[in-house]
Amino acid sequence: MRYLDTDTLLCWVPEKDMYDVEPTEEGGKRRETLRELQMRVAQDIIGFLTTEVWPGIEIKPILNADSIMPVSQPQATKDVIQGWISGLPAYELAALERGVIAAKSLLVAVRLVVEWSENFRHLQRPGRKRFGIEEAAHAASLEVTWQTDRWGEVEDTHDVDKEDLKRQLGSVVLLVSGESR
Repeated sequence: MRYLDTDTLLCWVPEKDMYDVEPTEEGGKRRETLRELQMRVAQDIIGFLTTEVWPGIEIKPILNADSIMPVSQPQATKDVIQGWISGLPAYELAALERGVIAAKSLLVAVRLVVEWSENFRHLQRPGRKRFGIEEAAHAASLEVTWQTDRWGEVEDTHDVDKEDLKRQLGSVVLLVSGESR
């Protein structure tokens, strides 16, 4: 629960500051800003969680558009999420912890657990693209990916970190997927 107030998925860069450069064109179209990318990825995950897992709760970004001081989630949101976590079986709780620590995001970890757990089959829609290791790693490392795309990768650091994150998130899937997968 401590990760919720500083969840990676909810920490969006400020809308604009004096050091921003205008988004550049790539192939004739405007390049998406980091904030726009963060919002798009977060809204997809949050939309699933607030309609399927915790219907009706409000999950909001933890940074205002022009600040770096975090804002807490509503108490009702915290209560619902804490109650949900308290009801998880041991293996799912262990998987959730691994996912939260790896992704620095409670929300990304919950989305991954729900997508792969046998206990949440009723929320797994056939025909819908699965939220897997790649999607979870992408959501958890948006800013690093953005920066390395722009400025380059540090060899034997960024690439190793990226694969290690996928390995750790893969262990979440293994813990919750059971025998039938």
